[in-house]
Amino acid sequence: MYEIPTPMLAKAVAGIPDLAKTPGGLSFEPKWDGFRAIVSWDGTEVVIGSRGAKPLTRYFPELVDACARLLPEPCLLDGEIVVAAGDPAHLQWDALSARIHPAASRVALLSEQTPAMFIAFDLLARGSRDLQTEPFAVRRAELEDLVGGVPHPVHLTRTTTDAALAARWLAEFEGAGLDGVVAKPLGQPYAPGKRTMLKIKHARTADVVAIGYRIHKSGQGVGSLLVGLYGADGELHGVGGVAAFSDARRRELIVELAPLVARDDDGDALTGESERSRFTASKDVSFVRLRPERVLEVRYDQLEGHRFRHTVQFTRWRPDRDPRSCTFGQLEMVPAYDLADVLD
Repeated sequence: MYEIPTPMLAKAVAGIPDLAKTPGGLSFEPKWDGFRAIVSWDGTEVVIGSRGAKPLTRYFPELVDACARLLPEPCLLDGEIVVAAGDPAHLQWDALSARIHPAASRVALLSEQTPAMFIAFDLLARGSRDLQTEPFAVRRAELEDLVGGVPHPVHLTRTTTDAALAARWLAEFEGAGLDGVVAKPLGQPYAPGKRTMLKIKHARTADVVAIGYRIHKSGQGVGSLLVGLYGADGELHGVGGVAAFSDARRRELIVELAPLVARDDDGDALTGESERSRFTASKDVSFVRLRPERVLEVRYDQLEGHRFRHTVQFTRWRPDRDPRSCTFGQLEMVPAYDLADVLD
């Protein structure tokens, strides 16, 4: 069995990178909106590792079966698990997220009702050869040779070195549920856990940890979720809040989050108080603490210091993500700019 590494990661950038400024060139590919997965097939057993600590093997039996039948030789593949539906086909995040279920009977049923696909975009090992030290151009050529002819549900992602075509993909593929473009330096080796790739998305998003909630001013339901990110010091830091829920959703969240409420030895809910500002001097800033176990994706516009400048918007829960993987390193850091130049 291959040792499954931590996946190589991507850093957000504002637009398609300038090829002239990238020694060795870039390879562009669509950014799939699914669960990052590394598939290990040693000729006997298929194991599907995830970006976080939760293995995905048991949740996708149809992919375990397909990889064992279809992959022509033992290999270690990096890629994305996605679910598509509709006419025309469109990536379905909710259907994919529902696949993470504790009941084996439910997993089996969903594997038939909403079968998944695996989109391969990197090859880390082939047979007895470890390819991680090879440049991406070599790994990509080997990947094409290995899985280029493999049928559904295993697919090979497309690539291009044409920046203009990548920009067109960015604009057009959103209609199919994809959420951007990834750029990979052709000359670089695989770098587990490092943000050496670049991602260009339609909007800034971040995966954050739910750390608490405030009761709505009406006294009914969750008014706002407090979220955090892990810093270089290994500590979880509050970075802002998520609001704008409907009345019904606020009440639902109280029930959903109840199992995560942090409690003392007597079983009483632990509370805290967030930092006050001149805007919150008369506002109740107390909140109910949550155990940092649940990850959500949010949309944001910009950072100010180490906090989101404005209230962020809830996008979706991320059951595939390990809370510890939610760090400041994923955020796009906007370069400093002199205000005088703006006013000039």
